[in-house]
Amino acid sequence: MKKERGFSLMELMIVLIILGLLGSLVAPKLFSKVSSSKKKTAVAQMQMFETAIDTYRLDMGRVPGKLDELVSSDLANWDGPYLPKAIPLDPWGKPYVYTVPGTGIHPYDLLSFGLDGQEGGEGENEDIYHQ
Repeated sequence: MKKERGFSLMELMIVLIILGLLGSLVAPKLFSKVSSSKKKTAVAQMQMFETAIDTYRLDMGRVPGKLDELVSSDLANWDGPYLPKAIPLDPWGKPYVYTVPGTGIHPYDLLSFGLDGQEGGEGENEDIYHQ
């Protein structure tokens, strides 16, 4: 008689248990990276807005009243678009908050309220301000 080769049920169960344990150790680390990468994306987008706003201010002599003016405008001296595409949403799918005049050293405030979309919070709900 020929002896068939293959894995026994016990061997397969051991492999599945080992994979489950490894997954339970690695998954939390990966998901924490997603949160920090969203914050970094928001900061990078706000830096892109800052560059576009500065260029707009050089052309127009003032900052835009709203972010949409960076993409299209009928105003004289407007030499845009200052952004290549429409204004993106923040990494959590909500619009950035842009107010003129600003309360700090900038003539405008630019921020994202994070995951919850509300002022304040910690972790993923933490507000991200333009520096």
